[in-house]
Amino acid sequence: MRSDGVNEEEYLTLSGVQHYAFCPRQWALIFVEQQWQDNERTVDGSLMHARAHDETLLERRGDTLTARGLRVVSHALRVTGVCDVVEFHLDSGGISLPGQDGCWQPYPVEYKRGAPKSHDADELQLCGQAMCLEEMLLCEIPEGSLYYGETRRRQVVAFTPELRGRVRHMLEAMQDDMARGHTPSVKADKRCAACSMKEICLPGLRRSPPVAAYLQRAAEEGAE
Repeated sequence: MRSDGVNEEEYLTLSGVQHYAFCPRQWALIFVEQQWQDNERTVDGSLMHARAHDETLLERRGDTLTARGLRVVSHALRVTGVCDVVEFHLDSGGISLPGQDGCWQPYPVEYKRGAPKSHDADELQLCGQAMCLEEMLLCEIPEGSLYYGETRRRQVVAFTPELRGRVRHMLEAMQDDMARGHTPSVKADKRCAACSMKEICLPGLRRSPPVAAYLQRAAEEGAE
């Protein structure tokens, strides 16, 4: 616990931002109820992150310094986490780093297993990382990248005021749900098919008719 009474153990995790943006119920099952279930996608993704987080892979190539598995925190947002990769590009407008000559501009890179998605959950998670880095390093980070294993390409993400605002709003909602121990109800849709939590969430039960409707229908059929 910090001297101001804030308990950092109660901070949210940055990885939860992506889960919440994808499905608030999925996030609550994992982080509020402490349930988890792997599938092929999550295992493959974990292996990719393990490679990205190999802290022995510190590199200096030309004007780029690469840090892996960098732990970050924002006391303003009450969130903590680990960045897959943070590149520091030599830039006269950047910040100084211990043991390094010159100034460096931070550039976060998040690794994802598949291909770019139709929703922006990944962008929100990456933006949250940048906001933590900005608070820690006292700098501005205008953009970062998402690297997708399926396409083997980077997708540049601009950290706009709108994206930053959504991150703040989402974290506030997550903190409220966590404090109340609240798990949102099922809202079944096409996302459920690939979700690793579907055997725990049981979204199909939501589509089942209520017991009262079932009994009423059975009574009507019996009267025919």
